[in-house]
Amino acid sequence: MLLNQISNVTPDVGLLPTESLIDQSNASSLAPPSCSIDESYKYVFLPVCYSLTFVFSLSLNSVVLLRSCGTRRRWNTSLIYMVNLASTDLMYGLSLPFLVASYILRDRWVFGDFMCRLVRFLFYFNLYCSIFFLTCISVHRYLGICHPMRTITLESKRVVKATCALVWVVVFILTCPIFRFAQTGYVRRGGGSRKDWNITGDSSEDEGGYTNCWDDAIDKEFADYVPYGIFLHLLGFFLPFLIIAWCYSQVVLTIFQTLRSPPGSTEGGEDDGATEGERERTSVSISGSQYSHYIRRRRKSIRTIVTITLLFALCFLPFHVTRTLFLLLRGRGGCALMKTVSICYKVTRPLASCNAWLNALLYFLTGDNSAPCCWPAERAGRAERRDHRGGATWWPLKILKKEGGGGGEEDVEAGEKVERVVVENESKSSRVIF
Repeated sequence: MLLNQISNVTPDVGLLPTESLIDQSNASSLAPPSCSIDESYKYVFLPVCYSLTFVFSLSLNSVVLLRSCGTRRRWNTSLIYMVNLASTDLMYGLSLPFLVASYILRDRWVFGDFMCRLVRFLFYFNLYCSIFFLTCISVHRYLGICHPMRTITLESKRVVKATCALVWVVVFILTCPIFRFAQTGYVRRGGGSRKDWNITGDSSEDEGGYTNCWDDAIDKEFADYVPYGIFLHLLGFFLPFLIIAWCYSQVVLTIFQTLRSPPGSTEGGEDDGATEGERERTSVSISGSQYSHYIRRRRKSIRTIVTITLLFALCFLPFHVTRTLFLLLRGRGGCALMKTVSICYKVTRPLASCNAWLNALLYFLTGDNSAPCCWPAERAGRAERRDHRGGATWWPLKILKKEGGGGGEEDVEAGEKVERVVVENESKSSRVIF
């Protein structure tokens, strides 16, 4: 006799407890006989983890949205991304109470077939929306910090809004097959074959069985689900993960290059038209406390970027690796291997959920909360911030503007636009506004 969990396991529900059995007719396609997996721990572990995620996600992301929408300042591109990210993290958290209730009821699903499909869809839709928005933000950081002059047009709000809309549409198309595969099914305890059916009445407890909400697919459709599940993992996580790792590695290399190039010497060498006294004053101002501030800001930027990348990997990489292994090995792996994969999957699944509130938490912990990341409409406010920051921070801008040639109103306006872009991108590298 084999366990029902190996035959009809789902990524979220997982292998059923040992008291649920299947008939011997399915033995040829499943794990070896006498494979018993006790997963009673998940009925305590997962509800606790999902409940905490729900509370933190609801509270932190709500505060982020209220702060962002309540400000009277003009939204910049970073804030647009942050609002979209907080929105999808909030919706992700709102889908968790249904799963918590199901686990507390020991896998019984009492909300109907439509809600089963909707909750499973929202779970993955918002999960991959969050990953895609984090990917867009990493590309945004890379272009703004490593190629500020070439990507000024990409800093426009219209482009960012179009990118966000495209993310919602692409992820919806990518995850909409879940509506077809996810469904309710009847599980009979104490032996006998399982009959897959949609809920039509209050018969979930008849004959000692219960109604379950399957996350992947029923037995007869599981072979069709595996290619889709692998494709979803590759396009929804592994490709974005490579993009994020590459973009942030380039940003770190760029920051290291600025650390090896003291701004005082660079600025003095480029300013051929400046008098000797001006160069001396500039060198003195940069070599003092402002240069120390310059170094501290860039070291903080490196630490922040490393933290972002490591947290992203910690939250999503174990989950997708174990889920991919599960899809590939189910019905093919040995009993010991399936036990290991099942336990690892249950432990890593809450990690993916934690990202729904870690984004907002890091925003508050590392960001300058007294000044939301929005630019005022008045140019005077922009000039005030420029004077407040000091000359050392702006040495790359001075080099860029001198490469463009002579003066004029057009050069001044272009210089101001470049300055505004690089100021914002410098803030991006030192603040976690994912």
